Amino acid sequence: MATLVVAVSLVVLASTGGRSVKRPNNWFAQSPEIVRETLAIDSRALDRRIKIAVLLPRGYAKDQRRSLLVLLHGRGSTQEHLYDAALLKALAGLGDRGPVVALPYGGEHSYWHDRADADWGRYVSSEVIPAVRRRYGTDRRRVAIGGVSMGGFGALDLARLHPGRFCAVGGHSPALWQGGGESAAGAFDDAADFARHDVIGAARSDPDLFGDTKVWLDAGDADPFQPGVTALRTALRSSNADLTFHTWPGAHEVSYTDAHYRAYLRFYAHALATCD
Repeated sequence: MATLVVAVSLVVLASTGGRSVKRPNNWFAQSPEIVRETLAIDSRALDRRIKIAVLLPRGYAKDQRRSLLVLLHGRGSTQEHLYDAALLKALAGLGDRGPVVALPYGGEHSYWHDRADADWGRYVSSEVIPAVRRRYGTDRRRVAIGGVSMGGFGALDLARLHPGRFCAVGGHSPALWQGGGESAAGAFDDAADFARHDVIGAARSDPDLFGDTKVWLDAGDADPFQPGVTALRTALRSSNADLTFHTWPGAHEVSYTDAHYRAYLRFYAHALATCD
């Protein structure tokens, strides 16, 4: 395995889902403690061969049964746009507590759910996670899922559809709407598709939606998705949900996410270490 050296241009979802923000080309990540590999799978859910990026933390060995963190990227992005310097430093900072991190590709605007073009949710839950476990020997029980923007929505949706599957779920600036009419073009096939994947509505109907899964929600105080994130927090707080919530200064942008990767990774590491 080779040392990870990556030059990236990070793309994030703006409030409309249509604007891209790119890093200057002098941003790069180089860490001798983190190794990047690519795992290719033949996906039946997507009907194509697709690649998964995998980050292996310091001291990784297959027989250790490391925990697994699945991170989902945002709209108009790819998995490569997640592993910039901030994420790598945060993962390296965990030392031996660091999980294996899987970063699958989710298309231009799949929103990580089963829909007309492909079963993106099934791809993650039934193909990505088992494939990584077979290749890297990760612990079947200690799995967490999170994501940024579109990926944050997808992580929350997958966790509520698979109760008990994940030790923790994180929505970082998650793309959450309180009604289908508010959603970005292409996020859902139609009104019925939105209703099937209405995370806020599901939480209002069942505040115990996530059961014992530890939940993290955060968004910047100037993030246009803040109302949806706050609505989900309110719904979950009427139950005994194990919820961590933060509103920090910032908007729906790269610098906000980068500033908090260390907090995100510490949350996942603690949840995975204490998972029954």
